[in-house]
Amino acid sequence: MWRKAALVALLALTVGYIYHTNPELPDIILRFIAQAIPQSLSVQHESNAPTLEETISRAWETLITAPTKQWGRIAVGVNACIDVVVSGVGLLQALAVDPGSGQDHDVLHSKDDLKEAFIHYMERGAAAERFFSDKEVFQRIARAAAEYPGAQLYVGGNAALIGQKLASYPEMVVLLCGPVGPKLHELLDEQIIVPPESLQETDEYHLILEYKAGEQWGSSRAPQANRFIFSHDVSNGEMSALETFVASLEEFQPGLVVLSGLHMMEGMGRELWEVRLKEAVIAISDVRNEVPIHLELASMTDRDYMSSIMKEQVMPIVNSVGLNEQELLFLSQAGGGPHSDLPAWNSIPDVGRVTDILLWVLEHHGRADPGSEADLTRIHFHTLAYHILATVDGHWGNQRAAVAAGARVASSQACGLQAVDVGKVVLKAPLNFYSSFSDPRESLVLDPSNPVTVWRRGNVSFHLSPVLVCKRPLRTVGLGDAISAEGLLYSELVSQQSSEQ
Repeated sequence: MWRKAALVALLALTVGYIYHTNPELPDIILRFIAQAIPQSLSVQHESNAPTLEETISRAWETLITAPTKQWGRIAVGVNACIDVVVSGVGLLQALAVDPGSGQDHDVLHSKDDLKEAFIHYMERGAAAERFFSDKEVFQRIARAAAEYPGAQLYVGGNAALIGQKLASYPEMVVLLCGPVGPKLHELLDEQIIVPPESLQETDEYHLILEYKAGEQWGSSRAPQANRFIFSHDVSNGEMSALETFVASLEEFQPGLVVLSGLHMMEGMGRELWEVRLKEAVIAISDVRNEVPIHLELASMTDRDYMSSIMKEQVMPIVNSVGLNEQELLFLSQAGGGPHSDLPAWNSIPDVGRVTDILLWVLEHHGRADPGSEADLTRIHFHTLAYHILATVDGHWGNQRAAVAAGARVASSQACGLQAVDVGKVVLKAPLNFYSSFSDPRESLVLDPSNPVTVWRRGNVSFHLSPVLVCKRPLRTVGLGDAISAEGLLYSELVSQQSSEQ
């Protein structure tokens, strides 16, 4: 027995030395090394060393502390609907659609367009959202979806989902503006305040086609669980509740404004969005300067539209933005930023590339440029394996807690739980990575016992937390909204002279 114990001790010393002195080893080797000690000790029954997932989950509990000053009252608008969640493959089979090859479509005009776009994103394990132009065909598909066995109805729309998450904290008072029909009003948390002007006689429906990791249809296979969303939604598409939303802020007096739904206008056509986007900017500009505005982005395909949001219209007048890996890359492609020649991410987005784009957005469209008058100082980036909060120094506090809180809720909510179950999650984040894709760059290592990695580039700080990915996710819809809401709850706006230590 003593020989086995000595062998394990020697192994521990050896791999520990390698781990700490060679951070640039390939990630797969570091992952093997990091797991080697607890696995070896477990085999020999000499110790109950925690797994990486256990270590990270415990560390989050210490890291996640409430900000000194909380928002109190939060106003959220302006897209809201009913989500019909259904098996994507099952529904398409019920519609008598045969599997085939995938192809992306900016706007869906038929069942074949739907099938091709669904397969295109399913094969990539990526989320997407599209407008369905034919009202009658959409209504027939919606009826079939609602009648499909196992179909479920939920609160939908980024604003309503963010409002629901915020309202789960009793100390928060939440105002929600958007097209709220009778069924949606019934589903909303009773703490949510809905202005009478937002109530309408009928609900807007969005269809959420979900697929599981490894699910097969024809020759197509999903590498990970995700969803494809589509709708024929004119009320949200025209952002008809925006002016009502802004007008209600004077009486409500929020500490924070959360805006979403801009992506819905894209499907309405250029003639409408050009006019409506300018009206939206005028409306948003009426919000009191001292009240920060968070913009939640979603899937878009029109580069001109994204460019208008970024360069000329919305981005400079908001303080914070939430987005995922697809939206971040599309921002760069629309604006000619770093890595814009990359057609898509391969599996887990490279941290260095992500950091390059985040820095570029804050320098060219935010306050990272000292001479800029833009308000943008914070970006909350989330992808399956990790999250990054990028903030201009001197504007935001408690960001270690904020990024960890966002990662924690992604881990628990995907599994349908209130807390993280380390037996149902797995670490997929890189254990070593770089601060940039090109030199000069800093080599960084993820420490599971202190799982928020922090680095700086210029006057921008980056906080990265791994996500403990749910092995068998129950529902992927609304994860991004929950992540952004949780990150905002733990964030604190500070004076420009202050900076997080």
